[in-house]
Amino acid sequence: MSATTDKVQPPQDFDALRSAILERKAELPKRLTQVAAYALDHPDEIAFGTAASIAVSADVQPSTLVRFAQHFGFDGFSGLQLLFRDRLRERNSSYEDRLRTLEKNGPALAESTTIFNGFIAAAQRSIDGIGADVNPEAFERAVSLLAKADTIYLIAKRRSYPISSYMAYAFGKLKVRYQLVGTSAGIDDDMLAMATERDAAFAVSFSPYASESAAQARALAARNIPVVSLTDSAFSPMAECSTEWFEVVEADHAGFRSLSASMAFAMALTVSIAEKRRRGS
Repeated sequence: MSATTDKVQPPQDFDALRSAILERKAELPKRLTQVAAYALDHPDEIAFGTAASIAVSADVQPSTLVRFAQHFGFDGFSGLQLLFRDRLRERNSSYEDRLRTLEKNGPALAESTTIFNGFIAAAQRSIDGIGADVNPEAFERAVSLLAKADTIYLIAKRRSYPISSYMAYAFGKLKVRYQLVGTSAGIDDDMLAMATERDAAFAVSFSPYASESAAQARALAARNIPVVSLTDSAFSPMAECSTEWFEVVEADHAGFRSLSASMAFAMALTVSIAEKRRRGS
């Protein structure tokens, strides 16, 4: 059989590539794993950057990008990059077009107006992305798992904390028993020690991941307490210890990321849990 016949066929779209990366991540060498994590965390940068600029950002050699592409069946990095560009073309670009128009005709506009519209555009991209990426069956499984818990432990730190805090507020109004992890008294571990297998946890952490949140989620999972998590990469420590996990990549404006998609997801999950408990199903 010829080498050509044996060649791995490259994925035909971004979703297929993502699935292939997740299937093979355990067997990838260290540097290729580094590229894989960067590619999934920063798909827009892969689409627009040069091999040299991407290599610098991913902290690898340009030749590693080529090896990564070839590992998944592409002749070179440019073939891989086309998948990331096609992914962008499939998205609704109306807000991007508006922002570009503002930037072209912006001298008469206040700078704050451009910033405002930039964040609106980023929020729209984030919402579009999570709407396409969340698997409905997985979401339903997560709702069922959390709805039957006696107590839902909410775990988040730093940038993720507003999500768990607002979920706690909503759960209180909806009469769902919860425990917000993140006390000023520093007794989080004592609080989590009271969790039983009848409980469950919802954990949130984005890169750079909060080590304390990851450790708490792992500790609960080790005690057979189910964990549902929201994170931003298949290479997140949250993904490894969660019964169900969901990926959200917030678009940024000028390097700043909001929580638009994350908050929408969290509130949809919160209300769905309350509704499922109300119906007793």
